[in-house]
Amino acid sequence: MSPPPAIRTERLGKTYLSGFLRRPFVGLSDLTLEVPEGITFGFVGPNGAGKTTTIKTLMGLQAPTEGQAWLFGTPIADPQSRASLGFMPERPYFYEHLTAWEFMEFYARLSGVPSGEREARISSLLERVELSRFRNVALRKFSKGMLQRAGIAQALVGNPRLVVLDEPMSGLDPLGRVLVRDIILAERRAGRTVFFSSHILSDVEQLSDRVAIVVGGKLREEGKMADLVGNAALSVDITFTGAADLPGAELLREEGNRRTVRVPPAEVDDACRSILSGGGSVLSVHRNVPSLESVLLDEVERARTVNEKQLGVLA
Repeated sequence: MSPPPAIRTERLGKTYLSGFLRRPFVGLSDLTLEVPEGITFGFVGPNGAGKTTTIKTLMGLQAPTEGQAWLFGTPIADPQSRASLGFMPERPYFYEHLTAWEFMEFYARLSGVPSGEREARISSLLERVELSRFRNVALRKFSKGMLQRAGIAQALVGNPRLVVLDEPMSGLDPLGRVLVRDIILAERRAGRTVFFSSHILSDVEQLSDRVAIVVGGKLREEGKMADLVGNAALSVDITFTGAADLPGAELLREEGNRRTVRVPPAEVDDACRSILSGGGSVLSVHRNVPSLESVLLDEVERARTVNEKQLGVLA
């Protein structure tokens, strides 16, 4: 019998009652998802898509209004489901009067780290997030990026099997993002499951084994990165010198006798032969392939079109 996935949801949903009249608002609907153990899973979508709603529900911070979910086979209604969990929320709140060391010790105790292991583990984690020299500095003096790194350290202090990070790159400078990317990759190499949301889609592309896209509270796409984005080129840009005539090619740039044109993938070989036979030189050939950003934008546009059609029917 195969082990249960790190996360499994079945038609999970959350409806809020908002405003004076307590009108229902659907934050998440019919989410069926499976996250295998030992992978990095990216969870993306525009603002208000349902990412944080999903994470808060999985973490037991709010109860679902429909459906079910399990962590390592244990229902999320059971507190034991979070025994092997490390979590950093999108907007973490820390006790600002604590120093970095006191903060980490507090969470180490909450996570059940044995007293004989705490000092070494805290020291190691503060070093990993490059906060060792600030160990005795109060958190109220930390920048946004430093607090993010402290939050990631506390998520790891219990040596969890599953790490859930809601917008871990928020507020980080480029060096901080590289640091967090390296930590996520290291956790995956150690066999842990990392489930994270992010608006920085280039990071999601680099880090994720699988990705789910949510729009309007609904799951739109889920799968391996290569399957979602695809490897087929949409077009090819050729930069060359010479005066070759390339019928049907779209001219992108021209500087003297140096030109860059765009052609369909099927016409690349013929275009290069025409350039070379005319005495020119091919300087570069660049395949334009879909990105996670283009896939997400397509899903947002598709959802908008569906909503407009539904409103038209209601009208």
